[in-house]
Amino acid sequence: MTGNQFHLGIDVGGTFTDAVLICEETGRIDTAKVPSTPADPSIGFMAAVERVLEGRAVDPGTISRLVHGTTVATNSLIEGKTPKTAFVTTEGFGDMLEIARQVRPSLYDVHFEKSRPLVPRDLCYEVPERLDAEGGVLKPLDEDAVREIAAALRARAVRSVAVCLLHGYANPVHEARVAEILREEDSDLLISLSSTVCPEFREYFRASTCVINACIVPVVARYLAGIEAGLKRAGLQAELLVMQSNGGVLTAAQAASKPVFMVESGPAAGVVSANFIAGQLGHTDLISFDMGGTTAKAGAVLDGRPRVTKEYEVGAQAQPGQGMTRASGYPIRTPVIDLVEVGAGGGSRAWVDPGGGLRVGPRSAGADPGPICYGRGGTEPTITDANLVLGRLNPDYFLGGEMELDVDAATAGIRERCAEPLGLAPIEAANGIIEIANATMVNALRLVTVRRGNDPRELTMVAFGGAGPLHANRLCMEMQIPVLVIPPSPGTASALGLLVTDLRHEFSRTRVTAAGAADPGQIRSLFEVMENEGRRTLRREGVAAADMAFRRGIEMRYAGQSSEVPVALPREGADDGTDARALVGAVCRFHGEHERIYGRGYPEEPVELVNFTVTAIGRIARPRLSKIGANGEGVSDALRGTRRVFFADAAGFVETAIYDRARLRAGHHVAGPAIIEEVDSTTLLHEGYRAGVDESGNLLISPGRAP
Repeated sequence: MTGNQFHLGIDVGGTFTDAVLICEETGRIDTAKVPSTPADPSIGFMAAVERVLEGRAVDPGTISRLVHGTTVATNSLIEGKTPKTAFVTTEGFGDMLEIARQVRPSLYDVHFEKSRPLVPRDLCYEVPERLDAEGGVLKPLDEDAVREIAAALRARAVRSVAVCLLHGYANPVHEARVAEILREEDSDLLISLSSTVCPEFREYFRASTCVINACIVPVVARYLAGIEAGLKRAGLQAELLVMQSNGGVLTAAQAASKPVFMVESGPAAGVVSANFIAGQLGHTDLISFDMGGTTAKAGAVLDGRPRVTKEYEVGAQAQPGQGMTRASGYPIRTPVIDLVEVGAGGGSRAWVDPGGGLRVGPRSAGADPGPICYGRGGTEPTITDANLVLGRLNPDYFLGGEMELDVDAATAGIRERCAEPLGLAPIEAANGIIEIANATMVNALRLVTVRRGNDPRELTMVAFGGAGPLHANRLCMEMQIPVLVIPPSPGTASALGLLVTDLRHEFSRTRVTAAGAADPGQIRSLFEVMENEGRRTLRREGVAAADMAFRRGIEMRYAGQSSEVPVALPREGADDGTDARALVGAVCRFHGEHERIYGRGYPEEPVELVNFTVTAIGRIARPRLSKIGANGEGVSDALRGTRRVFFADAAGFVETAIYDRARLRAGHHVAGPAIIEEVDSTTLLHEGYRAGVDESGNLLISPGRAP
């Protein structure tokens, strides 16, 4: 096939690696799904590339855009597979990583142990120097001491180093000079500076962010270099872009130098995809629900923008039904799409605890060996095994028939590991596994909606991931969510998100200022400095001036508080958001946001401006998706037959209609109970609900009966 240009997105997940190929001319989407290869994710990456290109007979040279989402950065930290890294800080602060912070995930848990520091104490070095909070030099940098540290690093065969000096965010001069000296002594040393990675106050959080970046720089750089080499051998010439945690993309070169910005790369793509899909339907307030093979993730989008937070931790410990526990991992202070993640994916294992209770997750069978029904050596039952035993999955049509599932093995595994210890029948145990998993995911949805001040009854849910459509209808029933959207090829929807976002870079500066005493001119100058930095970065990436956009924001707090609330500034016409009137308006919006999040605002209290932020955006043309045909022979043409499926609300098996989604057309309606099958996922429709098909092929599910 020649003439057409294509966009290609590759998302490496814990269980499967997904590929999405979009034709620029026609909008046609082709997908591929292959098992992930945890030992070397690049193998699964290239297998997905080859599968989707061969399936469409596409010339690799016609790929004009290539975007990658990956969890390799996070996995290397969680698994402890990072090279030897050192930490350089101001004299007297060498214990910073050991002390960490005093916040505990469980206040009265005497058995709690803090996460082991990523850099051991014997690789933490102190250098005489000191700045004040305004960036003034109190004590000059001892350059001889830095050279001694460089010699020690060579002797210890350290490859990467994080430099975080006290108040380096206010004045980077000492950190920059430390880097110069270290490079003079060892040109191969990889150096991360806190003043570049995270120029904000709060020493430990800035140091933790910088250390995480330093730990994963060698891993991510090597991984991306291997990917680029493989792509070149395969004949793909398009520049490799990488998804960031904030929902934007950046070049592979930028990702290799600042990998801390891509720790939640894959999950962020899912929220971006949900926002794109819902936006085409006119929905701007929604819940993104992504249930894959390892975890389930929920995120909120309000006013067409995903919620973004800086309160995120890598390697946090999971609590049943509560997501990741705060203060149990390594904090980072880079923008991350606000997600609640729970260990309830299709591969999450079911087990009986010592007290005789049935538990599900957070451990996962992953891609290797996978659920019992895969026949690859798995011995512990999973959510996928339970869905199969309940008749919700077609054993002969998993991955479009590419993989045959073993119902008898799944039943035997559930009987031995769950049913017999609890005195239940296998069907009862399988239903219990699903109900527990659903309860865990409902808790996650509550955390991202009700706990954030959002009413789920006013939101739309977009559900995807290989397992998401199997559970989403039930979750909407529990949460009273009125509209559920299941996009075409939901199993690869996260990969689609890679192709519908822009280049994005985040810049921030800390300048703690009382709102009433703020100087608009100084604030304007600060924003202009960050915008110029963003403009230079985008220009290096080949973005035209007409395609650049900048968003300004201020993180505010009430005087005496320890955390901030982000407030966006308008940027329309001559109003750049920094005159006195605009600042008053921003403070008013802060009061409203504080009330929405915490239940109360305090307009009479003094407000402080803390962090000033700029998001530099390089707009990239989004693909135009194709439409499907209108109603042809009627919905009966898509009927495959019937199958006995277990429904808890019916207290047993129900003869259920099975539909082929590929044969559904715009205008078709399906009434529950029903199952709609496609190559990469299965949608379960409950009694009392109906699914309509729109012109883009989305399933729109809501209470009621089909006309």
